[in-house]
Amino acid sequence: MPKEGWTTQGCAVMRTAAGERRLGIHVAVLGAAGGIGQPLSLLLARRGSELASLRLYDVAHVAGVAADLSHVDARAPVRPYQGTSELAEALHGVDLVVLVAGAARKPGMSRDDLFQINAKVVFGLATAVAKHAPNAWLLVVTNPVDATVPIALEAMRKQGAGNDRKVIGVTSLDAVRAKKFVGDAVGIDPARIMVPVVGGHAANTMLPLLSQCSPRFAFTRKEIGDLTTKLREAGTQVVEAKAGAGSATLSMAHAADRFIGQCLRAMQGAKGIVECAYVSSSVTELPFFASPLQLGRDGVETYLPLGPLNTGEREALQLLKSELAQSIQKGTEFARNA
Repeated sequence: MPKEGWTTQGCAVMRTAAGERRLGIHVAVLGAAGGIGQPLSLLLARRGSELASLRLYDVAHVAGVAADLSHVDARAPVRPYQGTSELAEALHGVDLVVLVAGAARKPGMSRDDLFQINAKVVFGLATAVAKHAPNAWLLVVTNPVDATVPIALEAMRKQGAGNDRKVIGVTSLDAVRAKKFVGDAVGIDPARIMVPVVGGHAANTMLPLLSQCSPRFAFTRKEIGDLTTKLREAGTQVVEAKAGAGSATLSMAHAADRFIGQCLRAMQGAKGIVECAYVSSSVTELPFFASPLQLGRDGVETYLPLGPLNTGEREALQLLKSELAQSIQKGTEFARNA
């Protein structure tokens, strides 16, 4: 169904066969031909009329991805954009940008190694977003998120853009894994479980708040330690199991699609949407932190408090801050000197 010739709040107004109006949101995936980009683009294409368009950008091979997705029985038009000469067109008029471009972790590769590769990628693409879609939401998936989100926000600020409430690090895979691991441990459907995961997105910076798990469970100290370790080592486990053939691409695509769905709902006016994500905030003394956020039409609406922590969580929170602070500083300095 073609979009009407006017927009409201940046989202194209669509009309269904029944004649009712609904909002469609223009979404761009940067890095759409990669290991996360392809399955994520499939999941987004299946959202159909939630989207006014799905723009797929990459430096190579994206035309084939778009051709493949054009056969999916969903209503969202899928368009490919390849190479830096088409990046501006890909971003023009978009409402939400998902940044998944960059290298994936390989066995033996640290997040510092990953930083050396992906920092330039994120800086360049965030700069382009600032120039061509300065009012769009920018969701950063590219690792290491603890550093790439500060890079993205600083890159946009250098162009006179960059809304703290719209530049968001997607840490939803941590929450998805926590739900799964707790569900398996207690023998109930993971879909019924909610576990806040705060801090950062690296093994030593993420902290599941199991004392705030819903429904509540009386975990022993050992069970908490085992679940926390399992969550922190999950990414490395996948990298090693794939033996150089990739990282956690499928589960990350699922988690990102789930988070994007919540963002789309918030953009269209849904209320009470709370998700954990990594953003610029003052919830702690650190300038960036993953914590529960209430989302609204214009990004982060409310920065929610961490809530009551038990003794172990308070101690773990203090321990992670040093490494997280170093990653934030590293990303910020890279962007300022770029």
